[in-house]
Amino acid sequence: MKIILLKDVRKVGKKDQIIEVSDGYANNYLIKNKLAVPYSKKSKQVLDEEIDIRKKEELKKINEFNEIKKSLENKIFNFKVKTGNQDKVFGKISTKQIAMELKKQGYDIDKKCINLDNDLDVLGVHEVLIILHKEVKFKIRVNLSK
Repeated sequence: MKIILLKDVRKVGKKDQIIEVSDGYANNYLIKNKLAVPYSKKSKQVLDEEIDIRKKEELKKINEFNEIKKSLENKIFNFKVKTGNQDKVFGKISTKQIAMELKKQGYDIDKKCINLDNDLDVLGVHEVLIILHKEVKFKIRVNLSK
């Protein structure tokens, strides 16, 4: 029986995939548990429409992320830190602190999108990679000063 998967099913296939399985497995497990629907012209048409809608939404998100990228790319974010002997910084600047500073500036970026290669624990300007989407990556500059 030909079916269209509605969700990822382990060892069977991925969401939106059209596959051939035995009638019993399809009827008694996949369709019964709403993991798949029987393949037909109508179900294929609905699937194609859903995929088109998802692609349009994805493009819209990418465009929004590119706007954020354009506005943030050339900015420098300043952090005042306490220092000890020989200008050694107490503690370090974390992704959470950077996300909070971005939020103060009006950009709602999750701390999980901020990638730090190494700790920000030295005075000066550091580049920080931000990944909003697999296609939208850019660097901001973070300045640590006394």
